[in-house]
Amino acid sequence: MYPIVEFLTGALFVLTYYTFGITLPTFKFLFLGCLLIVLIVTDLRVRMLPDAVNWFGFGLGLAFATRVPPWGIAGIWLRARHVPTMLIGVVDALAGAALGSLLLWAAAVLYKLVRKREGMGMGDVKMMAMVGAFLGVRGSFLTILIGTLLGSVVGLTVVCFLFLAGWQRKLAERAHRRGLGTLSALRWTLAAQYQLPLGSFLGVGALFVVYAPAWTRHSDLLFLLGVTR
Repeated sequence: MYPIVEFLTGALFVLTYYTFGITLPTFKFLFLGCLLIVLIVTDLRVRMLPDAVNWFGFGLGLAFATRVPPWGIAGIWLRARHVPTMLIGVVDALAGAALGSLLLWAAAVLYKLVRKREGMGMGDVKMMAMVGAFLGVRGSFLTILIGTLLGSVVGLTVVCFLFLAGWQRKLAERAHRRGLGTLSALRWTLAAQYQLPLGSFLGVGALFVVYAPAWTRHSDLLFLLGVTR
């Protein structure tokens, strides 16, 4: 895994430079990208999102917001009242952090009430506070939307693959012999219990939110240049 992570980090640096040039947003998104790579890999390997990364990133996001403010709903209202840009950026970052973390926290509480078991760790909540501090309200919401959608598609695919591959088949057969249910139902139940790291998908979603709009603009520009020629 080590050379893969090193390669992806280097590719991220090249992509950031190509997308933003040598500007303040370049340094902001380089820091965010490196933090996200750490969280994606850590959650994927050990199902953990370290506080040392999340809280450091949250503080860094607030610091960058004073110079490179995220575009958010709060900023629109404050700009109309001629509030200093530095303050607008911090308010937007805090609003994004609050929205992202509270949405995931509410989802975790609701899941526990319905399913009577933990479905999400607080690491995901803290991670979204960090992402929201960098990307603001709009970016935070899109990160959750894309991350959960991607996680749902991949999760369903993994569950189907485990079921078809006969994962935990012997355990299901023992349970079936004890009269706990049909073999197929037991195998599906066991496959459905496999837990995927939400933080990894949220990290991918955040990277998509940062880079996809810029690449879309580049594609539109290239298309227009081709048409005019």
